[in-house]
Amino acid sequence: MREGEQSPTLRIALVCPYSLSRPGGVQGQVVGLARVLDERGHQVTVFAPVDNVADAPDDINLVVSGRSVPLPSNGSRAPVSVSPRAVAHAVSALQLGRFDVVHVHEPFSPGLPYGLLVARDIPPLVATFHRSGGSFFYSALRPVAKLAARRFAVRCAVSEAARETAVEAIGGEYEVLFNGVEIDRFRNAERWPKQGPTILFLGRHEERKGLRVLLDGFGILTGAEATERRMGAVGATSVGATSVDSPILWIAGNGPETEWLRRLYPESPTVHWLGVLSEEEKVKRLAAADVLCAPSLGGESFGMVLLEAMAARTMVVASDIDGYRDAAGADAVLVPPGDRFALAEALESALAPGEAGGAGAALDPRPDRLAAASARAEGWSMKRLVERYETLYWSVTVRPTR
Repeated sequence: MREGEQSPTLRIALVCPYSLSRPGGVQGQVVGLARVLDERGHQVTVFAPVDNVADAPDDINLVVSGRSVPLPSNGSRAPVSVSPRAVAHAVSALQLGRFDVVHVHEPFSPGLPYGLLVARDIPPLVATFHRSGGSFFYSALRPVAKLAARRFAVRCAVSEAARETAVEAIGGEYEVLFNGVEIDRFRNAERWPKQGPTILFLGRHEERKGLRVLLDGFGILTGAEATERRMGAVGATSVGATSVDSPILWIAGNGPETEWLRRLYPESPTVHWLGVLSEEEKVKRLAAADVLCAPSLGGESFGMVLLEAMAARTMVVASDIDGYRDAAGADAVLVPPGDRFALAEALESALAPGEAGGAGAALDPRPDRLAAASARAEGWSMKRLVERYETLYWSVTVRPTR
């Protein structure tokens, strides 16, 4: 290598504060970045809590930074590690790894991110902020956080909403990027078997995610009046409880509201409670569903699951909130958050195959809409995101010349 010439590869540590044994947006981003960076020839190690080794991805180089405990955060519960011993072990492994750059996600979450802010002999830190909305971790530690943030060589945010949250908490300048989608994994996915038009919910069962609103809206959608209207549109004279024209709701995930909501809307021919899905099953069901419904009431910095559905050419019906609007634009049906009647109407429209009738009837608009949504998802491809991060990594990396 000539003097001053950069090596074509980097040694990169990716730090995730949340357990890889739990599905989540930040976890998905870290694992996706690791895969693509590895494909591009970089040496990548992920540092993250893991509660069950069997749940961890087997296609990444992983250093476990403890087991997680759930702590309240932004209307949810964050699975973070709070073990000082585990943090010390992870910091030591990171120091010994001779990394060129450390990329830490949600840098003010408990666990290893805190350790990095006080440890010595740490490579340059690139920080990415995902959170939208206030946080105990920000408010309680604001004075210390502002001082600690000086250690960041570069600050990034996944959306304008996340940038505004970070600026309010600690100030500073941020590169607004985006969350990346592994396009090919969703576009080429095998489809899960299904019966009839299907709606999918993916998310934690807590108030903020709006599952109760969806269940109420689904009850309206499958009520007698709506059923008669649907069957009349196709010239049917009767309907059975398990007719192929009866929408089916797949509910994935779990959370504090699961048991309560299951009592209100028990398992039935049209309501299927799936529990927590593996990543493989999630991708297959997302590709198979006719509609992905994201009825969150707020607190979403970016609509990652919306883009995944769009990449899979699945229709999206979601709440009209900042994070979702930024992600989906005009390529999703957006409704007022918390409005079960508007949600039911939007779901019915999304499932409709177009206007029936004789000559001159409108053609089904969905293929064109799905193609446009897929093209929009391309703009958020993980490969494009990695190219942006590579530029930032090189800008902060200092290597001795030969």
